Amino acid sequence: MADPEVVATLTLALVPGIGSQRLRLLLGTFGSAAAVLRAPHARLVALHGISTAAATAIRAASPADGERVLAQLDALGRGRARALLPADPDYPAQLVDIHDPPTVLYAWGDVSLLARPAVAIVGSRNHTAYGAEAVRLLAGAVARRAVVVSGMARGIDALAHTAALDVGGGSVGVLGNGFGVIYPAANGALYERMVEHGCLVTEHPPGERPHAGSFSKRNRLISGLARAVLVIEAAAQSGATVTADAGLEQGRAILAVPGPITSPTSVGCNRLIQQGAKAALCAADIFEEIGLPTGRNDTAMALATPAPRVPPPDLSGLQLTLWSRLTAEPQHVDALVAAARTGAADVLGALTELELRGLVRQTPGMVFGLA
Repeated sequence: MADPEVVATLTLALVPGIGSQRLRLLLGTFGSAAAVLRAPHARLVALHGISTAAATAIRAASPADGERVLAQLDALGRGRARALLPADPDYPAQLVDIHDPPTVLYAWGDVSLLARPAVAIVGSRNHTAYGAEAVRLLAGAVARRAVVVSGMARGIDALAHTAALDVGGGSVGVLGNGFGVIYPAANGALYERMVEHGCLVTEHPPGERPHAGSFSKRNRLISGLARAVLVIEAAAQSGATVTADAGLEQGRAILAVPGPITSPTSVGCNRLIQQGAKAALCAADIFEEIGLPTGRNDTAMALATPAPRVPPPDLSGLQLTLWSRLTAEPQHVDALVAAARTGAADVLGALTELELRGLVRQTPGMVFGLA
């Protein structure tokens, strides 16, 4: 039997217009979620911030709604997906004191990772080969001693999770949607790896699709779960710098990888360093900020890190462009055509040549990835 208070809390969290702040107000006023569901309409509307419409929706809510969510979690997660409330011992302690902590946190996978020292590693979706190399180097090294947290977006996020899992480390992915929705679709294989070997968390109930504002709200959880935020590569106006700002407000250490002053994707990082963020030149710089022994032996640390993938020297300009794009994650041919800024026939020809050389492989749906 499900805990009635958990069921009641999930039921309230599903009521339109009852976000985490209003839910905390209701719980603080009435003492429990079950008591809120029993409260008279007049007492609900008497609370500041609870409209007549919201009170009517609360009175109409049924515990069956909360039970349905638990059934969805059980079906999706095969017993490994849960709803964590602040009173749950597995609820992340790091989130308790942040602004607007989630009243319900859905977790799927190894929840023990939520209690370990963690570093948030974020960056641009449209990164360069330099950014891809930097995130593999640093995320792989961090994951040997701490958990890597990121946002499951394409680009740097996906590379950070992958690098952590590739070295047998732990990684936590924070979603801007509910379980059962894979966004972006190209992250399907990574999603499965995270469920099996890492942990996915979200504030959204199962099946809920991403919407305007869900990703910016997610950023506070990425930084909140970590002791430090590392920005690998970011443009001037980037979601990664928003995560860094959230981390700063939460008292987290902020680090950034310096980049070329001529690169638009390094403007955000270089500006963060100008504003006081620590330049991350090696993994020891990160460990120093999260209270782990640095063992400042950069040579040993570099040798213990898998070498970044280097393209063959004889690639044409178009082939190199495609190869660099595919170092991040598999991509649909349409995305590659848009990135290459040339005709589809030229891109398909270059991909065929790379495929014949064993450098690229095609998967169903015209999606290409490095072999």
